[in-house]
Amino acid sequence: MPLTAHPTDRLARIEQARALVFQERSLASGSGVSPWITQSWQRCLDMGLQPSQAVGFDAVSAQHMRRVQEASRPLVQAAQPVLAELARVIADIRYFAILTNAEGIVVDVHGPVDRQNRHADVIARVGVDLSEKAVGTTAISAALTELQPVWMHRGEHFFKDTSAYSCAGAPVFGPDGLCAGMLDLTGIETTERPALKHLVRRSARSIENSWLLSTAHALVLRLNWPGNQPGDDSDGLLTLDTDGHIVGANPTARQMLSLSPGAAGQPLHASEVFASPWESLFDAVSRPGSTQELPLWSGLRLQTQAMRAGASVPPAPARAQLKTPSKPLKDVQTDLIREAVNLARGNVAEAARALGISRATVYRKLGAPRH
Repeated sequence: MPLTAHPTDRLARIEQARALVFQERSLASGSGVSPWITQSWQRCLDMGLQPSQAVGFDAVSAQHMRRVQEASRPLVQAAQPVLAELARVIADIRYFAILTNAEGIVVDVHGPVDRQNRHADVIARVGVDLSEKAVGTTAISAALTELQPVWMHRGEHFFKDTSAYSCAGAPVFGPDGLCAGMLDLTGIETTERPALKHLVRRSARSIENSWLLSTAHALVLRLNWPGNQPGDDSDGLLTLDTDGHIVGANPTARQMLSLSPGAAGQPLHASEVFASPWESLFDAVSRPGSTQELPLWSGLRLQTQAMRAGASVPPAPARAQLKTPSKPLKDVQTDLIREAVNLARGNVAEAARALGISRATVYRKLGAPRH
């Protein structure tokens, strides 16, 4: 909604949309309510929920919560400094921060929670289930469903019991690229503040980067498009182990490199992304603060800045051979792959294991038919 919209007009349009969906069972398109909200309302109705029924705000069992806390420990630890700063920023506007796991179960709360206010007390408790099936349409359930930052105000929530809330929410993705939870900023019977959607999105990005950098890795690559200088939370971040396997990436890096969420036991190798010898990525650490442009197999180029972290990188015997300025980098890598296949006496699987890449990559780079 435009920032100039009068609050009364905004609430009236929300009520009109609710009437269309709940009473006439009609789509509220063009009513000023986002389609993803009315779609969530419809899902709630399909589950047999009714807007007027009471919401229990129930907590999960103690046994379930122990499993949730154990699985969510890396997320909670990475979020601590971000939530502490958020609590300071939003204290004066009567909003507080909630962190949930991917199921919508609260795993942490920060900020000025008025425990005398029932609306605040029932949701700002670790262990409460705030999923769509439990409390209907909320910023929490919407962010986990849409996997995008959202803003919701008052009656855009499904239940009348939750119509006191105004919320901004954003999903939080783990180093493996999977949604691990969401961050929510909630106010109660307070002024609408759509700008919080930007704040919650930036805060979720900070949590993701902190989590990624806290995991074991040997090298961090800051990525940006040529013309942009790496150096802040908007960068793509990619982490590698000492053998050049990609062990984690933030959502920005995954978008830049078209990386799918990681599959357990199937690490992608840097040589399958960058069209240059992967060892050169570690060489760049000797030039701290410098940036270089690296070619991708897609034909694009990315500006990168390499930073060492964790274990040291062992020297590569063939590194001197890799620095061959007379050949394009793509040809150098092809020669290395061909040499590995020859050393393996034509055994592609053995050569792929030695190089730390997949057999499909060997076939693709050499243009050889698969057997």
